[in-house]
This record gives sequence, C-alpha cells and structure tokens, in this order.
Amino acid sequence: MPDSAPVLRFLQTNGVFIALALLVAANAFLQPGVFFRPENLRNLLSQNAVVGIIAVGMTLVIVAGGIDLSVGSLAALCGVVGLQAMNQAMGPGSELPAVLTGVLVMLLVGTLGGALSGVLVAWGGVTPFVVTLCGLVGYRSMALVAADAGQVAGKSQGLFESFASQGIPLPMVTDSSGAQLVLTWPILVFLIVSLAGWWFLERTVFGRNLVAVGGNEQAANLAGVRTRWVKLGSFMTLGLLTGLGAVFLAARLNSVSSSQTAVFYELDAIAAVAIGGTSLAGGQANVLKTAAGVLVLGIINNMLVITNVNPNWQGFAKGAIILLAVALQRGRKSG
Repeated sequence: MPDSAPVLRFLQTNGVFIALALLVAANAFLQPGVFFRPENLRNLLSQNAVVGIIAVGMTLVIVAGGIDLSVGSLAALCGVVGLQAMNQAMGPGSELPAVLTGVLVMLLVGTLGGALSGVLVAWGGVTPFVVTLCGLVGYRSMALVAADAGQVAGKSQGLFESFASQGIPLPMVTDSSGAQLVLTWPILVFLIVSLAGWWFLERTVFGRNLVAVGGNEQAANLAGVRTRWVKLGSFMTLGLLTGLGAVFLAARLNSVSSSQTAVFYELDAIAAVAIGGTSLAGGQANVLKTAAGVLVLGIINNMLVITNVNPNWQGFAKGAIILLAVALQRGRKSG
C-alpha cells in the first residue's frame, strides 16, 4: 500500500489554504458573477481587517503560551476614551491636532491595557485566562461608565472618517460602476501588520523567544531567555494592535458604542488563530496562516448571511470551528 503520511502532512500543513480555496469556490458558486467583483472582495477584506490586525497580536500571545479574552472590551474602551479626547481637543482651527490626539490616546490605552495583563501574568503569576477574563468584564464596564452606557460620537467633520474610507487607488482596477477601486487604509494596515508579524516571529530573536517560552517555559528560562519580559512584550504588542484596530472601528462610523462595539472580537481573533494552525498550547504559530484564517472566518460569515442562516447561530458556528481546529491539532500531535 502507498504511504499516505506525506499526503496527510501536506493536508495538515496547508489545511487553512485548502479550506480558503474551497470556501472561495463555494462562494463563487453561491454568488455567480458577484463574489469576484473587485468591490466585493475589497469589502470582504475591509470588514475583517480589524479582526485581522488583532488576530496577529493574538498569535504572538498564544504562541508564548498565553491567551487574551479582553481584546474586544479593550477595543471599545480605547474607542470611547480616544473619541472623548479627540472631542475635547477639537477647536475652531484644523482638525488634525485633535484627530492625532484621539489616535494616540487609543494606541496608548490599548498598550497600557496589554501591559497590565502582561505584568499580572508574568510577575503576578496569575493565569492568562483569569487575568484577561477579568479584563473582558472590567474594560467593558469602564467603557460603559465613561460613555454613560451610551454612544460617543466624534466631532470630526471628515478627516477622522477618512482613516476608514480612504486609501490607495489601485491602477487599472475599477468597480462595477467604472470608478477606480480604492484599497482602504484598514486593509493596507492589515496586510502590513500580517507581513511584519510574520517577519517578527520568524526572523527576530524576540520572535524565537516567544516560540521557546510557549514550547517549554522552564527550558527557555534555563537557556537564559527573560521569559517574564517576553510575555510582557507579547501582551503589550497585542494591546497596541488592539488600539490600532479601535482607531479603524471608531473611524468607520465616527462613533463608538460602549455596549456593542467589538463584541465577541476576542472569539473571532482566537478562532482565526486556531484555524490558522497555531497551537493553543503555545510553541507553534504562523502569522500568515492566521491571516488566512481571518479570511476563512470572514467568508464563512459571508456564507451564513447569503444563505439566510439565523444570525443567532453564528456564534455557535465560530465555537464549532475553534473546537474542530483544536481537535485537528491534537490529531496532528498524536500522529
């Protein structure tokens, strides 16, 4: 009998890309003449760009043996506080200083939130699950208090919104109306962050230390790796990327809902990481596969919508996908 091991290894190694290709084919069949329209593909990427940016940071945390359940609530808090700071700084002159103030506040709040989690995990000895579960509840509560349980609208008259709607025109690519297609800033940042995350994890000492800590923390410590600082760095990077994602979330509508913005984004990010083949136990990851996992999840969501599946079942579908991805990882390790 022919040896099936090479085929199985190929499927396990490239499963996320195979799944992405099959889902693209299925959507092309379900939406003939629509799915491959440039504006439809652009919208698909745009809708999932923020989750993708956060998922790259989540990959770095998970590969080091951690997890973060607080990113959705932290993104909402970043958006609320950032827009409030922007509104306070808004004056009769140019909007630019106020907009930059709001953006910097969102990035700072996200980084500080990640730093707090990292310190409690690395120096406090609290498990990442417990720390970030508290953050999931705590950051959302802080956002609700800051916004009086309502919505914060920005006072920008167009500059801030352009962060989500403007971008770089693609030469010789037009939409169905004949207008030149614009690749928006959230998509471009998602692509840049994905490539930077891949390079960071594969080509830098700190990236290799992340893998070492997730694979065997005690051995990494004995080898001279400063494991506490590595963990702190992973959480701070995720916090920074969460703040960056919050910028685009807030810019999309020039407003943030303290109760609804970024709900379940932590589930989406973790699902994308798991679909991409990253071991949820740590020690193994590929950021480019995480980016592919984001697209897989986005296309599945799109399929659920166009097939009129009850939206209440979408969370169940994501949970089932995470469970399946983890089961396949265990099967690969057993093999």
